Amino acid sequence: MKILGSKGESLAVQFLKTKGYKIISKNYKTSIGEIDIIAQDGETVVFIEVKTRANDSFGYPFEAVHSRKRQKLRNVALLYLKKQGKEIPVRFDVLSIIYKENSIMEIEHIQDAFEV
Repeated sequence: MKILGSKGESLAVQFLKTKGYKIISKNYKTSIGEIDIIAQDGETVVFIEVKTRANDSFGYPFEAVHSRKRQKLRNVALLYLKKQGKEIPVRFDVLSIIYKENSIMEIEHIQDAFEV
């Protein structure tokens, strides 16, 4: 599972770079949790959760970003923003990846997946 998640995050970084995003941080950790990717899209700081699965037999990967997970991401993002010391526009995205044997089956980028 860790290997699949790591591959998914690497694919996500590549995908975001091709869309013009600037990667600020990967696996940003605090005492209360972690954000997979923090990126910049124009003037907006984007907090990105990456979910990767080998198939969709248990649902699509993005469906695993439930309300508790969203709240944890919000809290970690608030800590990050507090550390920056200035107000900046933010957004929460989810990258949902179905990955099988070194080939991407599907990448779905959900922008503004949820609000602060």
